[in-house]
Amino acid sequence: MVRTYSALCIDVRNTLSAAGVSSAALEAREIVCGAADKTRDEFYRDMGLYASKEIEERVEWLVYRRLKGEPVAYLTGRWEFYGIDLEINSSVLVPRIDTELLAQEAIRLIEGRSARVLDLCCGSGCVGIAIAANVPDCKVILADVSSDALEVAGRNVALNGLTERVKTLRADAHRPPVNLPWAFDMIVCNPPYVAAWEMELLDASVRNYEPRIALLGGETGLEFYPDICTYWKRALKRGACLLFECGVGQAPAVCDIMTKCGYEVERVLKDTAGIDRVVVGTID
Repeated sequence: MVRTYSALCIDVRNTLSAAGVSSAALEAREIVCGAADKTRDEFYRDMGLYASKEIEERVEWLVYRRLKGEPVAYLTGRWEFYGIDLEINSSVLVPRIDTELLAQEAIRLIEGRSARVLDLCCGSGCVGIAIAANVPDCKVILADVSSDALEVAGRNVALNGLTERVKTLRADAHRPPVNLPWAFDMIVCNPPYVAAWEMELLDASVRNYEPRIALLGGETGLEFYPDICTYWKRALKRGACLLFECGVGQAPAVCDIMTKCGYEVERVLKDTAGIDRVVVGTID
C-alpha cells in the first residue's frame, strides 16, 4: 500500500499509541524522518508526497525495534533538545525534557554575559551546547569521564557550529579537577542519580539500553553530589553558581550537601510535573 508521509506517520503514531508509548506522535515523526533521512522541516514540506516502498520497509523495521523497547533516539541517531539538533547513540543518555529546565535556568543566569561555563557529566553535551547556542558571549567546556560520550559531544559541538567557543575535556567528577583552562562562572551538572535499588524499576527502554554509567548514582543515588561540591569548588570563581539536576525526592538532600560544603542554596526549581528538579547554589 502506497502512503504519503503524512499517512505513514499517522499509522506509526497509532501503532505506538496502541502499544502504550506516551509520546507516540513525536516518536512517529522522528521514526519517519529517520527512515527517510529527512529533517523535520523537509518532512513537513513533503507530507503530501508518497513514500517509497524502501522507506516504508525502513519504517516498519524501526517500529519493530521500538516496540521491542529500543529508544527512538538510538534508532534514528538524532534528537532535539532545547531547540537544537543532536546526534545521539547508546554511549549517552537520551536528553529528557526535564533537563531543559537546567539549561533554561543557566541561560537565564548568564544571559548577556561573557561567562565561562563547565558542563560536568556532559554526556551528549546537550546542556552546555544549549547554553552556548543561546548565550553568544559565553565559552563552555564539556567534561565527562567517558571517552565515547565525549566523542558524541564533540560531534554535536561541530553539528551546531560552536567549535570556536565549546571544547571537550575528559574529567572524572569523583576526583579533583586537573588541566582546566580557566576558573568558571558556572558549573552545570546532570550527574548520574539513580539509586542502585531503583535500577530494576526503570522502564525497560532505559534499563536495557541506556548507559548504566550515566544512570547509576551509587546505593542512594547521591554519590556524585558530595564529591562535585567538594572537589570542584576550586574550579569556580567567587560568587559563581553551581546548578544540579536531581532525581525525584532528592532535592532536600542535595540542598543539605551543598550547604555543608559551603554553598548558599539560592533556589530550587520545579519541573512541569511540580517536582523539585534543579538546585541552584552560589559560592563566596
